[in-house]
Amino acid sequence: MVIKVPTGLDAPPIPADNPMTEAKVELGKMLYFDKRLSRDGTVSCATCHDPKMAWADHRATSEGVDKQLGDRNSPTVLNAAYMPEQFWDGRAASLEEQALGPIENPVEMGHTIDELVKNLAAVPEYQKRFREVFGTEVNKDGIVKAIAAFERTILTGNSPYDKYKAGDTSAMTAQQIRGMELFNGKGECATCHTPPTFSNGKYYNAGIGSDKPNPDPGRKKHTNKDADEGKFRVPHLRNVADTAPYFHDGSVATLAEAVRIMATGGIDNPRLSPVFKGLKEVQFTDEEIADLTAFLEALSGEYPIVEAPELP
Repeated sequence: MVIKVPTGLDAPPIPADNPMTEAKVELGKMLYFDKRLSRDGTVSCATCHDPKMAWADHRATSEGVDKQLGDRNSPTVLNAAYMPEQFWDGRAASLEEQALGPIENPVEMGHTIDELVKNLAAVPEYQKRFREVFGTEVNKDGIVKAIAAFERTILTGNSPYDKYKAGDTSAMTAQQIRGMELFNGKGECATCHTPPTFSNGKYYNAGIGSDKPNPDPGRKKHTNKDADEGKFRVPHLRNVADTAPYFHDGSVATLAEAVRIMATGGIDNPRLSPVFKGLKEVQFTDEEIADLTAFLEALSGEYPIVEAPELP
């Protein structure tokens, strides 16, 4: 199967042990929308990563089983296929590994993989599809590989920015062009938000949430390294205008405010990353903040709106 890659991107990496097939992607789509992946049958992957919300969730933090609220904002699935690691703290090394996390998280889906396998194996249609796709009975490996394969087809590109870069000088407004020049120049934003995904996949402490009574330890929770305290993965910026609210805790409601916080050097704390200390020396006017915001809006491109399939 060849993935349809939008203008502005290269084909995403595909693991050798999980090649793409149409049947596997179709199975993954079914699982993605199936609320039986949660313990009480109320939450699917699409609940927190909704195709109609740019594959994200407009809540600060999402609601899981028993109406529990998580402690981090749900990042978009769009272009997740390009990220070298998954989750805000990078604790999953692949989309396959990521797919398992929410299923067994007591706040999100609250299931156990063994019980889930049992439940799905009792559905004749799933039995049939697993045999066709993997040549096996329903199992953990097949569940996560199918979901990951489906997610690798959820790509966004062909934005006004991409059209402008391809030679259509009318694709972006004068304000957006000014913002692009600031993004690449004075702000040096592209150092961390590196094209074409607009993320270098690395981790930084911008101080977001550091002023709360119990700050999220960020990547330190995964690595147990003090140097990683308060660090979170650089989010990619494609379609960022469509995925409010912002940052790992969903604490900022608007894109303009998120841009202002970043452009003024984040929030002071003992482990603020050096890149933000440098930004504090750079002064942006209100007009420049507006120009930067307008440029980010030019990164909103086409993406698939997938309807929930009929489930067995």
